This record gives sequence, structure tokens and C-alpha cells, in this order.
Amino acid sequence: MILAAAKQRFAESGFERATIRAIAADANIDPSMVMRYFGSKDQLFAAAADFDLQIPDMSDVDQEQLGTRLVAHFLDRWERDEALVVLLRSSTTNDEAAQRMRKIFSSQLRPVVAAINPTDALRRAGLIATQVLGLALCRYVLRLPPVVAMSHDEVVAWLGPTVQRYLNASGPVM
Repeated sequence: MILAAAKQRFAESGFERATIRAIAADANIDPSMVMRYFGSKDQLFAAAADFDLQIPDMSDVDQEQLGTRLVAHFLDRWERDEALVVLLRSSTTNDEAAQRMRKIFSSQLRPVVAAINPTDALRRAGLIATQVLGLALCRYVLRLPPVVAMSHDEVVAWLGPTVQRYLNASGPVM
């Protein structure tokens, strides 16, 4: 009941404007009950967050362009969904949000990577996540000036080859 009310309120009002009081009113409970069960607005948001990364079908993409396409997709995804950025910000200090982020990436990115290259797909997906999550953290949360100043095309040009290597390299030479 609380989660349903929170999902609706966050969707309607966004994270910043949604309040614990409004969510509690929507759920017909006292605000202290929301805090008792979830601890904070960030923890409630993390529990209510249900994100689809909307990774497109890559089966018709040239094998050498997959990294570029994935980076472009994730950059677009971060830019159009403030709630996903809030989840990332929350995941740096909140275990519930971090668990949610891990689940989202493992359940949605790993199958895409496995379809492209099934060899060691879990590790490959993890390495790709380091790039897209690191990019999002630096660009949208920390707002590092050189990263924020880069155009969409520049980000894709810099990170695309790295993601491509994760997708089709045979692994590190030791």
C-alpha cells in the first residue's frame, strides 16, 4: 500500500516535490509509519523504484558498432530520466538503492551482453556497467566540469570503443 502510493506520487510529482506527508496521505496512513518502515525518503524511493533500462534490440546492429550504440543509448537514458539519476545518487549511500541498482543492471544488461557474446557475459556486463554508471555519476551527480562540458557525440566517441572492447575482446592477457 505504501509502495503503491509512493510509486504513484514519485511518478506524478518527481522525487524533489514528492513528500512523505503526501505519500502517507495517499496511503491513508500516518507519515511516521512511512518513516518507520522505510527510514527516509531516499530509502522509500529506492524501494519503489522500478526502472526499465529500455535497452533496444541490438541484433541488427553491426558488430563493430555495438559499443557505440550501447553508450549512446545509456547516455540518452540518463538524460531523459531524472528518477534514474536520483536512484544512482541514492545508491551511493543507501543499501536498498544500491541493491535496486545492482538488480536492474544484472537483470537487464547481462542478457543483452550474453546475446552479443555469451562468453563470460556476467563479467562483461559488469565492466560495461562500470563505464555507464561511472559516466552517469560523474556527469549527472558529481557534475565534473570536463565531463559535463562534453557533447553527446564526444562522450559516445570516447566511451564507445571501451564498451566495444568489453563486448568482444577475448579477455586480458596476463
